[in-house]
Amino acid sequence: MLDITYPPIVATAYTFFRAFNIHFTVTGGEHVPRTGGAVLASNHVSYLDFIFCGYAARPSKRLVRFMAKKATFDHKISGPLMRSMHHIPVDRSAGAGSLDHAVEWLRKGEVVGVFPEATISQSFEVKDFKTGAVRMAAEAAVPVVPMITFGGQRLWTKGHKREMTRGTLVALRVGQPFMVTPEDDPIEATAHLRSVMQGLWDETLEAYEPKPEADAWWWPARLGGGAPTLDEMRLREAQERARREGKD
Repeated sequence: MLDITYPPIVATAYTFFRAFNIHFTVTGGEHVPRTGGAVLASNHVSYLDFIFCGYAARPSKRLVRFMAKKATFDHKISGPLMRSMHHIPVDRSAGAGSLDHAVEWLRKGEVVGVFPEATISQSFEVKDFKTGAVRMAAEAAVPVVPMITFGGQRLWTKGHKREMTRGTLVALRVGQPFMVTPEDDPIEATAHLRSVMQGLWDETLEAYEPKPEADAWWWPARLGGGAPTLDEMRLREAQERARREGKD
């Protein structure tokens, strides 16, 4: 696939991060296959996770085609860029079409990035998953590659102002690929994916340094931070959905 804009856009982003002294640690980047299709499944904590997950694929020299909401493609600035990098629009009113598009890309040997949580986790913990990642991997007969990104929320996330704090660490951890077959129960396979990613999350936060002061807003409540708990976040999201539905 011809990529004219993708490499220079990536280079520009990484130059920006270097200018702000943003640090990266990548563990397990070699697990992203060097050839062939794969589903790169990541947690979601910031608006910049697309860039960070792509950074984790650098050791394997792969460009990741991300699934992103259709509104991003409709925007007059981001839309042409997203299309030029061959990312995949997700129309929630026609989800099957988006899944078919992703499967087509996977069968062509592309790495497709997906966030099974669908939306940013404001608890900065691993949320509940949708089954799309394992279903597309099973249909395309490609591996699922689990990964965790953490730290990007300190730069730009939902509910907080964008703040490019110098010296911020973004930690990326990629796990072993695994296969899912059409015969596998997608709910059980998704539960397995979430379990694997929870283990990667635990390892990532255990190694994250320096640890923040007590009640830091970007650190999970379960570890002494000031972020909302998973239950509090689920309640917030339910209330937000109710408000949106009330406006429709």
